[in-house]
Amino acid sequence: MKAVLMTASGSPEVLQVQEVPNPAVPRNTELLVRLVAAGINPIDTKLRSRGSFYPDRTPTILGCDGAGIVEAVGANVQRFHSGDEVYFCYGGLGAHQGNYAEYTVVDERFVARKPASISFAEAAAAPLVLITAWEALYERGRLEPGERVLIHAGAGGVGHVAIQLAKLKGATVSTTVGSEEKADFVKQLGADHVIFYKQTDFVQAALDWTNGEGVDLAFDTVGGETFYKTFPAVRVYGDIVTILEPDANTVWKTARQRNLRIGLELMLTPALLGLEESLQHQAEILEQCATWIDESKLKIHVSHKFPLKEAAKAHQLIESGSVTGKIVLLISDD
Repeated sequence: MKAVLMTASGSPEVLQVQEVPNPAVPRNTELLVRLVAAGINPIDTKLRSRGSFYPDRTPTILGCDGAGIVEAVGANVQRFHSGDEVYFCYGGLGAHQGNYAEYTVVDERFVARKPASISFAEAAAAPLVLITAWEALYERGRLEPGERVLIHAGAGGVGHVAIQLAKLKGATVSTTVGSEEKADFVKQLGADHVIFYKQTDFVQAALDWTNGEGVDLAFDTVGGETFYKTFPAVRVYGDIVTILEPDANTVWKTARQRNLRIGLELMLTPALLGLEESLQHQAEILEQCATWIDESKLKIHVSHKFPLKEAAKAHQLIESGSVTGKIVLLISDD
């Protein structure tokens, strides 16, 4: 099969299409999936530039997100059959093969049925950001109906999904954007209040929006100083969740004075630690989100599509920053 191999860490040019052996025949509860599309996420570019979590297993096939068609099933598979369309977030960290390839094998427990109403490209763009936003808002942030949420970078991959999940929970949403075009985009997703962070002090804007109280929950998808600069925008005893590791220079004083609850969200934890029940739970999240997508309650925005051979160009684009929605690799024509 054709696959994009990362033969060493470095610039996007280390990604090269090569012929590699097909995956092994699926056993027990495994599925052989013919991949139609693969999502590209910032974690892919980080692993490419610094090396995978398992450097002794180079070359590596990156790509956590995949969508495709079941080609064969193991003897003990119960939920899927050949011909079923699926999507999932599994592999790509260096231990298990990723999805920049024509085929992969994945356990049925970690797979969800692809939403029937969207393309394979949209489905491949969805898993990591859906799970990240779900866990951050619903599990780390304990979001409740009627609460006020500040979502940073609402037009981004995680942000544009987070706006919609917050609205589905019955929250009121404020979000930061960098342009009028992105403001129009997030309003279409249901954002109630837009902050142009380049021209406006987002903290003051959030306080004005909440009559000086601060938001109940802030969701940081940017990291760095954005994380700790958000502390005064959160109400006393409120929550802030970040998907980035807090900067070593973070000043915690305001967070402590306001008695904030700090949430750290890394959806890769179950894969990195081999937590099978948690991986199954993430597949269940995707099943629920597929229902919402098919009910037109949730949309996935794909801004750019690249053929498999142009994976390096896709990495260059995502590293340029300011991408609206998601970027996808197209592996076949289905």
